[in-house]
Amino acid sequence: MFSYRHAFHAGNHADVLKHAVLVAALQYLTEKDAALTVLDTHAGAGLYRLDGDYARTSGEASEGILRLIAAEPPKAPLAPMLQAYVDMVRAFNQGTGTKVYPGSPFIIQRLLRSHDKLKLFELHPTDLRALAGNVAQLEAGRQVAVLHEDGFEGVKKFLPPPARRALLLCDPSYEMKSDYGKVLDMVQDALKRFATGTYAVWYPIIPRPEAHDLPRRLKTMAQKAGKSWLHATLTVKSGKITETAQGQTKRPGLPASGMFLINPPHTLKAALQAALPQMVELLGQDRNATHTLEAGG
Repeated sequence: MFSYRHAFHAGNHADVLKHAVLVAALQYLTEKDAALTVLDTHAGAGLYRLDGDYARTSGEASEGILRLIAAEPPKAPLAPMLQAYVDMVRAFNQGTGTKVYPGSPFIIQRLLRSHDKLKLFELHPTDLRALAGNVAQLEAGRQVAVLHEDGFEGVKKFLPPPARRALLLCDPSYEMKSDYGKVLDMVQDALKRFATGTYAVWYPIIPRPEAHDLPRRLKTMAQKAGKSWLHATLTVKSGKITETAQGQTKRPGLPASGMFLINPPHTLKAALQAALPQMVELLGQDRNATHTLEAGG
């Protein structure tokens, strides 16, 4: 059940899309003075070593965040949204190269104000211990809560939040097919509890019916509720399984992912219009690299 570990994938192309969107959304939401509550349903360990055993095993960061950092001037300047994301990662690596990658809990906490709240949910016992230890070093006091709970269910008690402003980030591993249905049930319930919250769902684009149905069903859900929505996808390579000359099956790894937001910041579409083509250019691994962006409501 707990075989998925984000440390293997930290800083990959899916993280680039997810965390660039997260930074842009939070920068917008923290412009208003009123307190913000952020819920992270699958928090992970919070911080990852890119020179550690897990990350070195996969090397996925070299095809993700490290490509963006290498592409900074003198090449063409990064789109503002990507530059803000790169600057965020850089802030965790003062003078050390890029050895540390911040997961969503640390990206969120870095952008929050003193009166905002962050609720982190994590079930994996090893990641939970790492997360609790990492968060303790922040000395953030009561601003950040680490909860050993199922995030799909745990968010319910925090909606609606006291100040009536919230961002919910949901990015399960989807290793269990039931996660797709749990995401839909959670978003449906959350909209009933707190219709004006911003809901951000990351998902993998893989050859599985549930993965293709998820954004379509989220779109229908948003439209029925009369809410605005935004759907961005990033493909970096073909997802086809091939055979080597020696007859071995070669699996491509994750070829693409998407972010679906309900009640997104109104500035996010334009930011993505500038950033997504650059992501394709800088992160694309073959001629199948592409992006999509659609919005409604």
